[in-house]
Amino acid sequence: MSKISWLLFTFLLFTAPAVAVENYTVSGYVKDSTSGELLIGSTVYVQELGIGTQTNVYGFYSLTIPAGNYTLEYRYLGYVSRIIRINLMKNEQINVDLVPEELKLEEIVITSSRGDRNITDVEMSAQELDIRTIRKIPSFLGEVDVIKSIQLLPGVSTVGEGASGFNVRGGSVGQNLILLDEAPVYNSSHMLGFFSVFNPDAVKDIKLYKGAVPARYGGRIASILDIRMKDGNNKKFGVDGGIGTVFSRLAVEGPIVKDKGSFILAGRRSYIDVLARPFTSFFDNGAALNFHDLTLKTNYRFNQNNALYLSGYFGRDKFLFDREQGFSWGNKTATLRWNHLFGDRVFSNFTFFISDYDYELKFGDTERDKFHWESRIRTMDLKPEFTYSINASNELIFGGDLLYYKFRPADATGVSNGTPINVSLEEKFAFESALYIGNETKFSKAISARYGLRLSNFQSLGPGYVYEWETTVPGQRKRLISSRRVEKFEKIASYTNLEPRASLRVKIGNKMSVKASYNRMAQYLHLISNTTASNPLDVWRPGTNNLKPQRGDQFALGIFRNFGQMDDYEFSLEGYYRTTDNQVEYIDGAEIFINEYLEADLLSGIGRAMGLEFYLKKNTGKLNGWISYTVGKTELKVEGINNGEWYPTRFDQRHNLKIVGYYNLNDRWTFSANFTFLSGTPTTFPTDRFTQQGYLIPYNAYGSRNNVRIANFHRLDISAIFYGKKYRRNGKARKNRDYWIFGFYNVYARRNPFSIYFSQGEDRPAAGEPVPSFATQVSIIGTIVPAISYNFKF
Repeated sequence: MSKISWLLFTFLLFTAPAVAVENYTVSGYVKDSTSGELLIGSTVYVQELGIGTQTNVYGFYSLTIPAGNYTLEYRYLGYVSRIIRINLMKNEQINVDLVPEELKLEEIVITSSRGDRNITDVEMSAQELDIRTIRKIPSFLGEVDVIKSIQLLPGVSTVGEGASGFNVRGGSVGQNLILLDEAPVYNSSHMLGFFSVFNPDAVKDIKLYKGAVPARYGGRIASILDIRMKDGNNKKFGVDGGIGTVFSRLAVEGPIVKDKGSFILAGRRSYIDVLARPFTSFFDNGAALNFHDLTLKTNYRFNQNNALYLSGYFGRDKFLFDREQGFSWGNKTATLRWNHLFGDRVFSNFTFFISDYDYELKFGDTERDKFHWESRIRTMDLKPEFTYSINASNELIFGGDLLYYKFRPADATGVSNGTPINVSLEEKFAFESALYIGNETKFSKAISARYGLRLSNFQSLGPGYVYEWETTVPGQRKRLISSRRVEKFEKIASYTNLEPRASLRVKIGNKMSVKASYNRMAQYLHLISNTTASNPLDVWRPGTNNLKPQRGDQFALGIFRNFGQMDDYEFSLEGYYRTTDNQVEYIDGAEIFINEYLEADLLSGIGRAMGLEFYLKKNTGKLNGWISYTVGKTELKVEGINNGEWYPTRFDQRHNLKIVGYYNLNDRWTFSANFTFLSGTPTTFPTDRFTQQGYLIPYNAYGSRNNVRIANFHRLDISAIFYGKKYRRNGKARKNRDYWIFGFYNVYARRNPFSIYFSQGEDRPAAGEPVPSFATQVSIIGTIVPAISYNFKF
């Protein structure tokens, strides 16, 4: 019997005994009573049995338990808990509407409905942020930002101010999978990293997996950021919006058919160029400096067993110096999903999505001398998934993925002195497929486990050339030894990986648990970038015979503890250790743009990351917030770099401290602040220099990489939210709600270093005199940035 067969046999052996037990099933949906929004992660608890479950990402739950009289408690953060008593003598469908609490009672809500999920759940190394919390966090120019908010969580960092993307537990930006309604977003930033592409008015739920990743997810080795959009209010029409310093936004939502279908349409547009146009002629010749995005979603529930969802995102950034010069980039996604219930125990979802990311670069102000470059990656996926509620102690999830990739690395043409030159690279194609199965088993009230398998396969396809390279000197450009032509859809390389996942929770009393996890992840796409931070012109490449899939194995162990009568404080301490192989590195002077022979400049090595994450969160009272501290280490080992010894990655940060607090003074004022401290990131400085005819030539005598660290990063941000009155003078409630945000970013005007470069003076020195040289520190923001925005809802 093969190794895979043994694993599947063992997996089914755990779940098989439970199938024979005859039970009845209670199932249904949990929704917001005011909008009809499905509530993700609501707790359904059976008081008599001391067991429960949670709603899935579509608000659905299913519990299979013996016949009898039960008290069901439905809970969700920020909502009034609801008790329903049932006599379960047959399968029952119970849909529950939960009522949101008023803002003035928020601390009571958190106390009464938070529960102890962090203790009882098997899940670890995962963080959730609700949009109400994100809105309170001080942000750049007063604009609510999803990506900047998750950077305040333990184990999450960034390489500098305004940098695009984020790093998780020592992983690179390209090792994070960001999903918007299940469709991948390849570049999550507007304005080169200052804002994210996600409109907060359209976001419902945000969850970050740093480890213990469920088997349904794959494709990246560092983290999964799963963002779910709002469905839209299916009870009444509403408008949300805001007017800020940099951009404005507007969202409209309402029912298509009341209680059955709804829609939401949300848009944003920056207007720096619009405001500046009367004061400068810079924009008269077609120049542009703006971004816009449009997010939309619609859904319709045909009956209790069938629902259809259609969502999309369209966004673009423009940095144009005139009509013929500049660059732009943008994402487009579309997701179609069908939910279907097979009986009371089996929930299914069928997803099809298209994701498209492209960028354009052009320069040259005459027809005789110009350059134009476009690049694109398009992804399509068909994904069926089934959830089978075996009984109250076992929930089985299984499904598959079939992805199709189309890469256009460079559609590039140039004109030099009137002569056209085509330097385009051929399109490439790839297929990625996966089958997965996972189960969560409650062995007892104290011990639970989640385990699963994911079997993935990747096919890299032509057209193009298959190259064979020889390493002559480690760390130097490889030598081509052979090549052969493959036609369209002819196989270049094929890889298969088995990715096991397992988590275990042992509960110690009612307030404490210990958890452990292991997961293996495989990644077949590579983000080619040798800059300090990710940028829109980075190149995504499929695996080939030379670019092997990255693999990561992560072990984590944590202790989780709640304090206070009503779980007022959450505490966790998690340690992790991750090993990776086939990590991409670059020779010195690598040419990564429009290079047919790119693989000759790429190196492969192994990596390791280890760390300890401390997290303390206060849930109740007028003062809420959290403290997170991570001490970590991330290193690579590549033959030909740093003399073959371990060296820190560019995003290695030994100390990462975040303090977030918000104080609800009354029902009109909320004050908040966050403080960030990050150890300086590594960079490479020359160790020596030569002088040749009055010019300095830097030299690294020891071949070291990332041999120094720039100065530490720290910043304080503060903000105040002033809410409009809820009632008129006659005592009647106002139909509209509004609030102002006043903020100060970088309060003490810290000039945090982003990078440091060296240069020499413009004047050539006299003979015998030393050549003067300078070190220049680049700071993206070096002053306090005030902000004000007005937000409304009616």
